[in-house]
Amino acid sequence: MNFEWWLTLRYLTAKKDKFLSVINFVAIAGISIGVMALIIVIGVMSGFDHDLREKIVGANPNIMVERETGIKNYAALNERLKNLPGVVAATPYIQGSVFLENGSRAASLVLRGVDPSSEGSVTRVNSYLAQGKVTDLKDDGVLVGSQLASFYGYHEGDTLTIIAPASGVAGSNWRYQFKVAGIFNTGMYDIDMNVILVTLPRAQEIFHIGQTVSGIGLKLKDVDQASLVKKEIYDQIGFSYLVSTWMERSGNFFAALALEKFAMFVILTLIVLVASFNIISTMIVTVTSKVKDIGILKSIGASRSCIHRIFTWQGLAVGAMGTFWGFVGGVSVIVLLKKYQFIKLPQDVYYIDHLPVVIQASDVGLIVGAAMLITYAATVYPALKAANLEPVEALRYE
Repeated sequence: MNFEWWLTLRYLTAKKDKFLSVINFVAIAGISIGVMALIIVIGVMSGFDHDLREKIVGANPNIMVERETGIKNYAALNERLKNLPGVVAATPYIQGSVFLENGSRAASLVLRGVDPSSEGSVTRVNSYLAQGKVTDLKDDGVLVGSQLASFYGYHEGDTLTIIAPASGVAGSNWRYQFKVAGIFNTGMYDIDMNVILVTLPRAQEIFHIGQTVSGIGLKLKDVDQASLVKKEIYDQIGFSYLVSTWMERSGNFFAALALEKFAMFVILTLIVLVASFNIISTMIVTVTSKVKDIGILKSIGASRSCIHRIFTWQGLAVGAMGTFWGFVGGVSVIVLLKKYQFIKLPQDVYYIDHLPVVIQASDVGLIVGAAMLITYAATVYPALKAANLEPVEALRYE
């Protein structure tokens, strides 16, 4: 340990001046609270982003290829799209609006016709089912969301009545009977409450569209390459189709989350900035109380840069301790939140049932770096003041 580090450590650990110890503790605590708050809040924001992204990507195809009038020769197009670079699987689907009849009540739903043999390779519907698989779905069966089942009291094996005005014939021809073959839980309230799944032939029968589908859903090897794959699709099949990616369908939502995350980072960084004023006051008091020491050090040959480094390192040490304990506290809280999930959320408001948290090394590194940068800025003036102190002035009244 060199002389400068030794003296810095002595000033930090000196027990004679209890007042300096107290204000050092306050400065460390202020930085700790600011860093801890930043890590927790950014972790929660990243958790929301990650959790919703996973649910959206898992519950829906990564890319949807549709046509306003429907796709007739969909089998050939399905094979063609499945063989494109970056595409893992493809499946046809039909989507339209129906009504659920339950006693004297009727509720609007989205009926999705799927191909049981390929739907599980494009979405995560199998992992969302508590029992069974989508391949077990028959023409008289229907898969309903957990929220819908809970609201109306449906259980596996119950009968469910769908009203489909698209048939154009009023009366009994509007109504279709299904048996609840399974209950899925995606964790997204809108889907679990408003979407039901039936087989592709039954959906074609309900909507009277013959051998036509609404579109073809694709699963990608890398979901972040959706825009590039979209361009390739247009190059291959032309612009008579509407191609939409998962990012486009949820773009505004994720953009709002990113903006909110940035805003929270800026606002909570102000806590660290306010705490840095404690470091400034601590260093000014330290410099004032060590005037005699500075005078003696300069009189025996200590340079200005040496004095500057001593007090800069002292301030940085205070900031580093505060940042370290803030990091430990923030990460500990996030680990507890992630492990026990004891903060529950209303699904109809937040789309998810618990507070999600994710620790990202880039976020933590940015927070720690910002805290240390603010700390360094706080040491500049006191360290310069100490370095510019003349020995004659320091020792005049000694």
